[in-house]
Amino acid sequence: MSIQIERVSDDIYVFTSDLYAQVTAGAVISPHGSALIDTLAFPSETRQIKSFIENTLGSKVRYIINTHYHADHIYGNYLFPEAEVISHDLCRQYMLERVVPQLAASKKETPEIREVEIVLPSITFDNGGFLLQIGNKTLVVNHAPGHSHDQVTVLVREEKVLFASDSVMPLPFFMDGSVEDTHKTLNAIKGIELENIVQGHGEVILRGEIAAALESRITYIEQTRKLVAQVIKRNRPVTALQKLTLESMERSNIELAGLVEALHMRNLEFLYHTLQKEMTPWPSARRKHEDEIDD
Repeated sequence: MSIQIERVSDDIYVFTSDLYAQVTAGAVISPHGSALIDTLAFPSETRQIKSFIENTLGSKVRYIINTHYHADHIYGNYLFPEAEVISHDLCRQYMLERVVPQLAASKKETPEIREVEIVLPSITFDNGGFLLQIGNKTLVVNHAPGHSHDQVTVLVREEKVLFASDSVMPLPFFMDGSVEDTHKTLNAIKGIELENIVQGHGEVILRGEIAAALESRITYIEQTRKLVAQVIKRNRPVTALQKLTLESMERSNIELAGLVEALHMRNLEFLYHTLQKEMTPWPSARRKHEDEIDD
């Protein structure tokens, strides 16, 4: 199987996995060296990226920017031994604390990654962000928490192309981070003039689609939070969430080969347990009245 390779702008490429959840990586190419935004989970696919950049384009990967610590974005780092790896401070911390201890077990479950070695970032930054110059392109790396607390985005300033990583997905997914931060990050991205958004999973979003795509994801968060809050107010168990399917919310459940429904259910459970700590159920009489109206 081969990765999908898409040229989205001069010297900017996107690579989409055929093996895992349409996860993406990207590259900004320069004759003097290139920057890779994330690597893919399976060595066979990251090797295809390496071959394309080095053999087809005649460039060398000098930098890797890890957008967050999740395995499907960092496992291929080791295939570029001469590259400097850049990330947020928290990304390096989470790789050490969470990914490294779990790697042996992951290799037993998935033999295709048995050769993977974790390469930690050598350059990290805090919430102040980071600028990287590659040829005539300026890469602006900003902290964008939500999907995970260490998440960053990478804006190629001159081309107005944003590598949003998992800050923007076909369906927001925030159970390893914060729903409030996800909402803030999506609203912040709305304020940037862009030609393309490269999602962490799924297809590239084109200029004419950006506003509607971001608004749809923001609305999903607001709608989901409201629905889960109603379940809690009525003192219903977590199993009541099973009725709140994407179809019931008039949303597509086929994106990412149907994976979005599973992500949605995990979002609901995460929200339920988070909001349950903050909310008080309605008194039984009022709850009964509201239930009758619902029915």
